[in-house]
Amino acid sequence: MKQAYKVLALAGLSLLLSYLFVQTTILRSFEQKAFDQFSRHFNPDTAPDDIILVAVDQQSIDGLAKELVYWPWPRQVYAPLVEHLSKADAVFIDILFTEPSASGHQDDLIFSGALKTAGNVYLPVFLTADRRPLDQAETAFLHAIAAPAGTRGFGGFHSAVLPIDTLRLAAKGAGNVTMRPDEDGVYRRVPLFFGLGELVIPNFIVSDLLREKVVTIRDGLPAAGGSMVPLADDMLLLRFSNKPFRTIPAVDIIRSYLDSRGAGTARYPEEFFKGKKVFIGLTAAGLYDLKPTAVSAVSTGVEVHATAIENLLHRNFIRPLPALYSFLFSLLLCMAACHVVITYHRIGINLAAFMLLFSASVLVPALLFSNAYYMQIILPAFMLSVGFTLSAVYSYATEGRQRRFIKRTFSQYMDRQLVEYVLRNPEVIKPGGQRQHATVFFADIAGFTTMAEKVPPEDVAKLLHSVLNAFTEVIIEHGGVIDKYIGDCVMAFWGAPVRTAQDEAHACSAAINCINSLVRINEAFRADGLPEIAVRIGIHSGDVIVGNLGSDRLFDYTVVGDTVNTASRLESVNKVFQTKIIISGETLQRTSGEFLTRELGLIEVKGRSKPIRIFELIGRQDHTETQQTLPLFHAGLEAFRERRWQDAFARFNEVLERRPDDGPALFYRERTGQILSDPSLTDDFDIIKMKDK
Repeated sequence: MKQAYKVLALAGLSLLLSYLFVQTTILRSFEQKAFDQFSRHFNPDTAPDDIILVAVDQQSIDGLAKELVYWPWPRQVYAPLVEHLSKADAVFIDILFTEPSASGHQDDLIFSGALKTAGNVYLPVFLTADRRPLDQAETAFLHAIAAPAGTRGFGGFHSAVLPIDTLRLAAKGAGNVTMRPDEDGVYRRVPLFFGLGELVIPNFIVSDLLREKVVTIRDGLPAAGGSMVPLADDMLLLRFSNKPFRTIPAVDIIRSYLDSRGAGTARYPEEFFKGKKVFIGLTAAGLYDLKPTAVSAVSTGVEVHATAIENLLHRNFIRPLPALYSFLFSLLLCMAACHVVITYHRIGINLAAFMLLFSASVLVPALLFSNAYYMQIILPAFMLSVGFTLSAVYSYATEGRQRRFIKRTFSQYMDRQLVEYVLRNPEVIKPGGQRQHATVFFADIAGFTTMAEKVPPEDVAKLLHSVLNAFTEVIIEHGGVIDKYIGDCVMAFWGAPVRTAQDEAHACSAAINCINSLVRINEAFRADGLPEIAVRIGIHSGDVIVGNLGSDRLFDYTVVGDTVNTASRLESVNKVFQTKIIISGETLQRTSGEFLTRELGLIEVKGRSKPIRIFELIGRQDHTETQQTLPLFHAGLEAFRERRWQDAFARFNEVLERRPDDGPALFYRERTGQILSDPSLTDDFDIIKMKDK
C-alpha cells in the first residue's frame, strides 16, 4: 500500500472513531470543562457600567430587620426600590410573585402602584413542562408579551406560572426566566425564545430588548446591531466576564430613596441609574438556587440574566464556529501525525512531532477563543491522539518488524553468561519464573540529579558512560548478571542462572572493587575538568522470582520480589549513615567472615514492616583505616542498646575525635543526644524507621 493511501486510511479510521467518541458523555464533559478553563483565562476582566445588580442580600435583610421589617418582606418594601429606580433604562425583578401577598391585598396594591409609576419594570414568567390549563386572563397576557409570529423558539414547554394579575398588569412587560443547565449542571448558554404551544415567549431580558429594538427578528432568528446573533443549538453561548457586575445592596437603595425625600444626601441618587439596566435578585444564603457558570462555581440566576443582556447590548458574543471547521482542523492534524509515524520510525522524531502537533491542537482553539470564536477544544487533540496511536500500532505491526527482530536478537549478547545459559537451556526463555535464592546488588551515583543540572549534557553522558562501563566490567568479572540500568543506577544479581556458594562473597567483592575503581575514574574526571563522584551500594540476599518475566515478543531475564526492593532501599540508607556500602545480615552470614564490617543496627525500610539488621561493608579484613575505631563504635552501640545513654554518647564522641567524618558515629551520637534531651523518644529506640525510599 502506498504511503499516501496508508495515511488517508489511518486518518479516515481516526475520524470515524473520533466522531463516535465525541458523542459520548465523557468526551462532552471534557469539552465542557475545557470551555470553562478557556472562559476563565480568555474572557474579559472588565464589567460594563450600564448594568447594575441590586442584591436582596443578608445585609439588606438584617438592615430592615433592625427597622422591624422581617423577611419575607411585605411587597410594599419593593415599592421604594422601583420608584427610586424609575429613571433606569429598565428594571428586571428576578423574583416570582405568583401568589397574593400574605400581608393583604393593600400590600399588592402599593407595589402595583409603584410599578405603574416607574413604568420600566419587567417581571418574570416561569414556563413549565406540565400541562396545567391556563385561564383566559393568563392566556391573554401571554399573547401580549409573545414574540412576533414565526420566531424560532426553544421547545418543551406546555404551561406557565405568572405573576398575580394585580402586578403583571402594572409592569411594563414580562419574560421567561426558566433556564436549563448543561449535563454537568453548569449554565453556559441560554435560549432567547421559548416555544409555548403556538406562542413564542421571549427570554426575560429579551422582552425589553425587543421593545427597544435592540434585538429584532430576521427570518425567525434574533439579530442585534444589524447582524445575526450567533447561536449554538438555538441558544446564546454566554461570554461571562471574569469581573463581577457592580452590585448594590437593596437596603442602600431604600436608604437612598428615604434620604432623597428627606434632609439627607442620597448615596445613590435617582440620576445615578439613568440609562442603566438594573436587575433585582435574591443573593442571601438560602434564598436562591446556586447556578454555577463557566467562570464561577457559585453564582445566581440574576447574574446569568445580566450576562445575557450585556452580551446582546454590546454584541460581546462568543461566536461558535461550524462543526465542519473543527473536523477539518482535527483531520489535518491527524494526517500530519500519521504521515510522520509512517515515514519516520524513530521514537524521538515521532514524539517530538506529536508534541508539536498536540500543542497546535490546543493553541489554535485557545487563540480563536481569545478572539471570541469558539471551536471545539477537545476534538482536535483527541483525534490527533487516536491517529498517532493507530499509526504507531500499525507501524509496530508491519514496517518495524525487521528492526525489532535485530534489536531483540543482539540485545541478548550484552551478557555472555546469560547467552551461554540460554543456549544450553532454551526453556529459560519461556514466559514465567521460578523461586530461587539470589543476592541483589544496587549501585547509584550520589547526587547525580543535582550534578546533571550543573554539568553540560555531553559531559553528563561521558561521566555516566565511564561509571556504568567500569561497574559493568567489575560485576561480570565477579560472576554477576547485569539486570538493567535505571538512569544512573546499576542493578545486578548473583544466584541465577547458576547458584553457587560464593554468590554473596562475589557480590561483596564486586561492591568493594566498584568503590575502588572510583579512584581511577575520578582521577580521569579531574583531568577532564569533570566533577568527582561518589557511589552508594546496597546488597541483600533472599528469595526472588527469576526467569523470563517479559512478554511473548520481548525477552527479559530478570529478578523480582521483596529481596529486590530491599536491596534498593539499602542503597538509599547509605545517605542516612553517610556510608558507601550497606549489606544485610542475610548477605553477611554467607560470606565466611572474609570482609571487614560493622553493624549499624536494625532498620525498618519503607514497604517492609519487619526490620532487618544491616552492616556497613568497609572492605576486606586487611583494611586498616577504620580498625582502630571499630571497637569504640561497637562499645557505643552496645551501650546504646543497653540504654546507657551517657556511656554511648561518650563512646561515639571518642570515635568522632579520631575520625570526625565517621557517618555512623555521627548518626548515633545525634540519636543518643536526642534521647538524652527527650527521654520519651526511647520507644522502639533500637529500630531505625525509614519513611522515605
